[in-house]
Amino acid sequence: MNLHRWARVALMGGVVISLSACGSGFGSGGLFGRGGNAEATSIPAEDLLDRRERAEAQRAAAERARGPRTTRSSFLDLFRNGTDPNTTVEVNKYLWVAAQDVLNFLPIESVDPFTGVIVTGFGTPPGGGRAYRATIYVQDPALDARSLKVALQSSGGGAVDAGTVRAVEDAILTRARQLRIQDSNL
Repeated sequence: MNLHRWARVALMGGVVISLSACGSGFGSGGLFGRGGNAEATSIPAEDLLDRRERAEAQRAAAERARGPRTTRSSFLDLFRNGTDPNTTVEVNKYLWVAAQDVLNFLPIESVDPFTGVIVTGFGTPPGGGRAYRATIYVQDPALDARSLKVALQSSGGGAVDAGTVRAVEDAILTRARQLRIQDSNL
């Protein structure tokens, strides 16, 4: 019985020592003797203070950028259905695919599904003689004409006729409605 008691005391002592090592370290030298001892290093005290002030300024700037902390996270957050609204995609998938289908003759330069922007390079439409480039902005998850903005630019740098832009928007909306009807027939 006495051996069992000594084993329990030794185990508890080991746990206490290991947990205390997880803290800020032993003294100012840290856990392994490195760190804030200015006499042990060859760095002048003035430079050491400048580095600390810069580090504090960087930490303060990072805190300001992060904003106020209102909630703390825990292990149980993994099992909650709390989606972050800053990372959800708010783009209508039918308008997105339809814009790429209708303007498939234009080379895509950049695509950002989180903001809903498609930027294309210059390309000539089938049967046309003038090159165009387009910027498409899908700004809402609704399949609606207000959700779609198209900007066209001709190769000459001039403005494109409003009727042409409207025709492209109508073609994208028509194709989006066709895609939605195809999905509902499944």
